[in-house]
Amino acid sequence: MQKRPYGNTGEMLSIIGFGGIVVKDADTDESSRLVSEAIDRGINYFDVAPRYGNAQEKLGPALEPYRNDVFLACKTRERDAVNAERELHDSLKKLRTDHFDLYQMHSMTTDADVDEVLGPGGALETFVKAREQGLVRFLGFSAHSVEAASRLLDAFEFNSVLFPLNWVNYFEGDFGPQVVDLAEQKGVARLALKAAAKAQLPDRNVRTHEKCWYEPIVDRDLMSLAVRFTLSQAITAAVPPGDSDLWRMMAEVGEDFTPITKDEIQTLKNEAKSNTPIFVHPVA
Repeated sequence: MQKRPYGNTGEMLSIIGFGGIVVKDADTDESSRLVSEAIDRGINYFDVAPRYGNAQEKLGPALEPYRNDVFLACKTRERDAVNAERELHDSLKKLRTDHFDLYQMHSMTTDADVDEVLGPGGALETFVKAREQGLVRFLGFSAHSVEAASRLLDAFEFNSVLFPLNWVNYFEGDFGPQVVDLAEQKGVARLALKAAAKAQLPDRNVRTHEKCWYEPIVDRDLMSLAVRFTLSQAITAAVPPGDSDLWRMMAEVGEDFTPITKDEIQTLKNEAKSNTPIFVHPVA
């Protein structure tokens, strides 16, 4: 698996990551097998969060034998300092580690989210304190809006942003390139979500894949084009869907990655027209 620099930190991450949600509700043997397979494929970037059910409890023991050789990222959706600190320590315990390589504000979306984490008593205070204490090495956030991501990038020197970078979003929703460009200008590493998403579901409660709230790509040829499109952007790595079969398909694309061509981009643009983007950047 090819590796790319994580910003200017000196860390090198596999271009395909492993989302901890893959092992959510898996038994001990299955969790260990999936993590072992990821390691064998050359994956060293693992990402998890408390909101992924029991994923932390499952990933911790499975990842423990490899902990010193991987880059482990975790998140919190707590916006205030007190609860963010509580959740940080809880996550460290469940994941059986004394530190996270990357700690992220999870799903930053609204102005209220940004105002709270940056304000007095906000989660950013806990993040900075945790870095000073050696509990986390690098700081970042994930975001589901261009506006929230842009405000955070302007307000603080984060190490990375985790953001949906998806072919349908790019071509039909004008959503994503703004964040990539701004983060690149500021020297902030870019990590990608939702590369393998195809379209919105008519009803999120009626899912084709239990761990995907959107319609994922299941066709191998389209999966290859979509993932190669995302990996051809100015990013470090992409985190696959939580479904184990889809994770495996995306990992296989990463193992044989080649940059996408102009003709292939046109194919994706044509295909995107028949799909509804899961995120859209509103016109001013």
